[in-house]
Amino acid sequence: MAFRGKVVLITGASSGIGAATAVYFSKLGASLSLTGRNLENLKKVADECETSKDVPKPYLQIADLYSETDTKNIIEGTIEHFGRLDVLVNNAGILETGSIENTSLEQYDRIFNCNVRPVFHLTMLAIPHLTKTKGNIVNVSSVNGLRAFAGVLPYNMSKAAVDHLTRCVALEVASKQIRVNSVNPGVILTELQKRGGLDQEAYAKFLERSKETHALGRPGNPEEVARAIAFLASDDASFITGANLPVDGGRHAMCPR
Repeated sequence: MAFRGKVVLITGASSGIGAATAVYFSKLGASLSLTGRNLENLKKVADECETSKDVPKPYLQIADLYSETDTKNIIEGTIEHFGRLDVLVNNAGILETGSIENTSLEQYDRIFNCNVRPVFHLTMLAIPHLTKTKGNIVNVSSVNGLRAFAGVLPYNMSKAAVDHLTRCVALEVASKQIRVNSVNPGVILTELQKRGGLDQEAYAKFLERSKETHALGRPGNPEEVARAIAFLASDDASFITGANLPVDGGRHAMCPR
């Protein structure tokens, strides 16, 4: 899975899966364009990335994906800095709790405007550049896009939208030899759930419960998702497109008994 000479753009790279993916791609020799909302965290991630005389330091961009201007600048800045784009990893996203009975339209819009709209827009803007390199896209979705879970309705819907976008765009750009796939993580040890509203006690119970809800008996690590992303982005996956790959310890296959 060599990426030397290839440019990889990762959104939401300042923490969690995005940060782990950046570090892992750096080990494979990729030139990185990293975006996020927290400059200090982005700098810390960049410091963890491996560089050499022929692999430049990561190019960092502060961006708010709710902003159409910022999404345009992400692509334009990457091309201006590196002159090419080989892989787009749409990773940035948020989680909030809520059911059909208590989710406001404001909350619904906030989740879709972060989890879906920027993926659509960045993909649209990246296609002309990926056409030149016969590159590919990996979207970070969720097992929640594959299976129904109560209490996080807009999040579930947003990830189902990302999965279907993945399949549809894969068909649309296949003639250009651009591949489009997604990974669908289960519970991963990041800050996602706590940022979504769980306090420390509730989060501890959530992780304990994850031992039962995942066939492998544990939550996953960001690095495990990063390796799956890199595989799908690599030439080792050259005949894979339109796939939604669970990285969830078997959770997608489980049913209550």
